[in-house]
Amino acid sequence: MYKYLFVLFVLVSGRVRAQVDTTGSVVVTKDARIDLLVKKQIAINEETTRESRQHVPGFRIQVINTPDRNKVYDAKAKVYQQFPDWKPYLLYQAPNYKLRVGDFKTQEEAEAAMQELAKLFPSGLYVIRDIIEIKL
Repeated sequence: MYKYLFVLFVLVSGRVRAQVDTTGSVVVTKDARIDLLVKKQIAINEETTRESRQHVPGFRIQVINTPDRNKVYDAKAKVYQQFPDWKPYLLYQAPNYKLRVGDFKTQEEAEAAMQELAKLFPSGLYVIRDIIEIKL
């Protein structure tokens, strides 16, 4: 058994030696496919991190905060009908449902939009700091 291990060790150690030219320096040969793999990995990283780059700190308007799910769905339908450009976000934090609207970069934009929403929802509107989605 030990003879076989010794022979295997000698064979493996003979294959692991680096190539040395006549000047005593080491010559490393790189396969061209490594560059292709590096480029492919860069593309994969670009695609997987794109999602995280679309979300930035910003502001949303909280329209309603209630434990009644039907009220939140009704408010969401009103927002869709009156303001189709503003995306409503429905959140559930037990025991309450929250409806937040819009993706605003500045608080001033959110406050101007809140004036428009006040026509539909006269009370209970708040500007909330949140992570918003931006379009690239």
